[in-house]
Amino acid sequence: MTGFRTLSSGLRALQPAAFGADPGGERMERIRRSPNFADGVFQNPVSARTRPDGSMLEFAKVFFRKEERAHRAPAGTVPVYPTTLADLAKPAASGLRITWMGHSSVLAEIDGHRVLFDPVWGERCSPFNFVGPKRLHPVPLPLAALGPVDVVVISHDHYDHLDLPTIKALADTDTVFAVPLGVGAHLEHWGVSPDRVRELDWNESTKVGGISLTATPARHFCGRGLRNTQHTLWASWVVTGDEHRIYHSGDTGYFEGFKDIGAEHGPFDITMIQIGAYSEFWPDIHMTPEEGMRTHLDLQGGRPTGVMLPIHWATFNLATHPWVEPGEGTMAAAHAVGARVALPRPGQPFEPTAETVPAEPWWRGVAVPPRGGWPAVEKSGADASVSDTPGDVVGQASEGTGEPETVPAS
Repeated sequence: MTGFRTLSSGLRALQPAAFGADPGGERMERIRRSPNFADGVFQNPVSARTRPDGSMLEFAKVFFRKEERAHRAPAGTVPVYPTTLADLAKPAASGLRITWMGHSSVLAEIDGHRVLFDPVWGERCSPFNFVGPKRLHPVPLPLAALGPVDVVVISHDHYDHLDLPTIKALADTDTVFAVPLGVGAHLEHWGVSPDRVRELDWNESTKVGGISLTATPARHFCGRGLRNTQHTLWASWVVTGDEHRIYHSGDTGYFEGFKDIGAEHGPFDITMIQIGAYSEFWPDIHMTPEEGMRTHLDLQGGRPTGVMLPIHWATFNLATHPWVEPGEGTMAAAHAVGARVALPRPGQPFEPTAETVPAEPWWRGVAVPPRGGWPAVEKSGADASVSDTPGDVVGQASEGTGEPETVPAS
């Protein structure tokens, strides 16, 4: 047995630091007491298939099909907004400003506090720097140029949401980390002081300065490394200030519990909703644009109030759908229900309660157009949405290109 323990310890020593650490000790005891932990693992609010539905062979055939791979990445350079420190230094006129940095990374300036959701500044969402999904666009500005952050919020421990290089860069700052139960083990393993970690179960809250942060349910899963112990929780997040309320979905499949979250914590000035990296192979753990818009309405008490910001797309190629499909699908879903949607370029600050928000389909300039051209964009005040009639958009002709059609998300 001594030899076995020595071998086991040696194998653990060879694991990359990005694998993090499993919860143990008092943290594991708290996990076992959680009402959301049963049969040795964290449970979803409703049943969810966390492994690909169908054979991996069928998935591989779709993922590596040459004619479809060309549509899963931009055909040109993504127009990243040249964010500067000056853009973020002056206070938001309304008290609420949002800067989407790409994927699920969002800087929210709310009532005098700065909250950074799921910051991923690394080049790949992978435990290794030589393999794994690589950025489709650069980060809008260096992490050091972001300025002080009061709270870093993590939704769960997957590599595209919890990034080792980014956490290490933030470990020596004064920021507080608000994370789901169990995720603190990773942070402490990477050098974050335990007294700066606020670890929450679902429906638990913590206060940082003048804002309240609440971990709310989500339908997803967790895990990094060679083993997936399901000993770290996943969550969506509600942040409430003196004047404003915001919501970040993290990764989640659709479930009826969004109505309960909205009834207890909403309505929100802005909802940041995952609408990318969905697939028929994993329908329970990621949402389509239509499901994302349904979630937005649930959170707003069934009314198309506030602003919806689509997240979890455009930065990494994590599914088989075309690169532009989440953006196009979100515009169509917003038009169908009369909702207001923000469509900023990565790094473009905007104020959700202002008269206007970014609403141009910026991705069309760097994507392969569908056969017959792009659908026309109809504008109503600050909103932009898709009609069913092809037309010219931002100087782009609607002539057919002969390229295979990009199928809308609907």
